[in-house]
Amino acid sequence: MKGFLNRLRGVERDIIQQPVAENADDAPYYEPQHNEVEIFEAAYKRRLPVMLKGPTGCGKTRFLEYMANRLQRPLVTVSCHEDLTSSDLVGRFLLEGEQTVWQDGPLTRAVKAGAICYLDEIVEARTDSTVIIHPLTDHRRQLPLEKKGQEIEAHEDFMLVISYNPGYQTVLKDLKPSTKQRFIGINFDYPVEEIERKIVKKEVPELSDEQVEKLVAAGRRARTLKDHGLEEATSTRALVYAGNMMAAGLSPLEACRAALVNPVTDDPELSEALLEIIRAHFA
Repeated sequence: MKGFLNRLRGVERDIIQQPVAENADDAPYYEPQHNEVEIFEAAYKRRLPVMLKGPTGCGKTRFLEYMANRLQRPLVTVSCHEDLTSSDLVGRFLLEGEQTVWQDGPLTRAVKAGAICYLDEIVEARTDSTVIIHPLTDHRRQLPLEKKGQEIEAHEDFMLVISYNPGYQTVLKDLKPSTKQRFIGINFDYPVEEIERKIVKKEVPELSDEQVEKLVAAGRRARTLKDHGLEEATSTRALVYAGNMMAAGLSPLEACRAALVNPVTDDPELSEALLEIIRAHFA
């Protein structure tokens, strides 16, 4: 029982509930790249489920935080993982003293409250977790609670959003076509250079324009190694991390080593290739 309760608390730590910002200064920052804002707003008007597709660190989660605030809807985020079960999402019976009581899961709470529920990296979750969302993604807009013998009607403002990284798909870990086609798909990629510089400058205002330009240029050059043995491309998030390390006092080389090199590879040759790119831009 102790192990089960620890696991349950672990699941709760994977849940983030974001309230609506009260003023513009507290609103999440996001720089639109194409027409993703208009597509999401159209999907929300018709209460259609949305799938955000793109590589790690390209801005999918920030985009959704921005849209939830723009639409004035609370956001419930669940970080999916291989141990996430359908019960973790919808709820379960728990013992309280001598009684058995039902506790709603994050998906059930979002369905009832009319929040946006975001299942981050849905492909990591167990198959039964993805099947449970199917009735929410069509005309039924219902959530079955099999253990209670009930079906919950979704609040009129409820919206389901999932994220999906096509770069991680494998034969064993991928979304079924029957699941994918239930969603409106929005493709994301790393921003164009001008927008990426704007993002880094906004997130790390202490950096000079020259530092931002060099950092972004180095990161974009490093992405070319993705097809030469590097499993994960340098993300916009990683560039922001590197900028923060520079703003904290580290040299550009050490900041980039810590944020752009060490997290993505243990291969000495690839590490040196990345460092050469960084040196060339910050010489």
